[in-house]
Amino acid sequence: MNYAQQLKKLNLKETHYYKQWAALLAQEGIKGSSQVSVDVDGCFGIFEDQRLIATGAYQKNVLKYIAVDANYQDGKLFNDIISALINALSQQGIFHFFVFTKPIYRKSFEFVGFKLLAETALAVLLEAGDVSLQQFIAQVPRLENQSTRMISAIVMNANPFTLGHRYLVTQAAQKSDFVYIFVVSQDVSLFTTEERFKLVQKGLADLPNVVVVPSSEYMVSYATFPSYFLPESQDVIEYQTALDAQLFKKIATQLNIRQRFLGEEPFSKTTALYNKALQANLPPEVIVEVLPRLETAEQVISATQVRKAIQSGAIETIRTFVPATTYQFIKQNQATLQVRIQKGMQVDGN
Repeated sequence: MNYAQQLKKLNLKETHYYKQWAALLAQEGIKGSSQVSVDVDGCFGIFEDQRLIATGAYQKNVLKYIAVDANYQDGKLFNDIISALINALSQQGIFHFFVFTKPIYRKSFEFVGFKLLAETALAVLLEAGDVSLQQFIAQVPRLENQSTRMISAIVMNANPFTLGHRYLVTQAAQKSDFVYIFVVSQDVSLFTTEERFKLVQKGLADLPNVVVVPSSEYMVSYATFPSYFLPESQDVIEYQTALDAQLFKKIATQLNIRQRFLGEEPFSKTTALYNKALQANLPPEVIVEVLPRLETAEQVISATQVRKAIQSGAIETIRTFVPATTYQFIKQNQATLQVRIQKGMQVDGN
């Protein structure tokens, strides 16, 4: 930065800063910025003579809302903004970063050390820092002669793990030599990441050809995918899933995962759209099979019903919906779970 330029941390709750921030984003083609909520944990701006000429923000470890005035795009301000964001995250003990952006900005991020994870016609996902996709893949357990085995995978949130989830896994296990269960790692559910992972492990402990693996941060999250640069808001699932599928195929290729099983989704429109998009994007590298949900007494088992029973205090009604390990955990932690629900934790979705 030259002497006339100044880096500031922006409080977007202040109208003066917010208006300049939204105007710069709109000017640089980030649509709808003035209408969306400010879903960031921190934001920086570079000013010249009191005018905002560059900005960038972060939410958890995802960089977003990065824009530089078209009159200053020689790369210097972009580098300064990225450095400010990474320094801020590093001071919080965060050393692994992601960015979702338009394909035209891919080289700019690669120039400052980011590596490409996945790319579609509309968006790219890149990462930087002290963790990499290759490190994640390297620590995933493998079989002897894995390249000759029929390997499949299931990605699940399991919020919480139900007999419906277990049925899906047992069906996959019967059709495969080995099944990876990737448990989504984003902590945005009623049950914490650690709780969900342990319940899945305990609920599948008797299946010898099944291994439960944390997804780390390599199963793209709805919580962090930025919809602000997409043409229409309804395209978010389609484009997010396309990136998710490209990234999953990279993992699948190295682990010889030939098939991915999905659970049929009669309740959640979002999950149903996600399943449809995966069916369109994963083949031919990864075959997709959708399995019907387990039903009991003419009722489809759903994690949503389990959470609603916890909310209402009627946990006895879901005893036949979940493994004994899940039921005992819910019984022992019912009060804590109800407090979380009262604080607004997720009650819908699986």
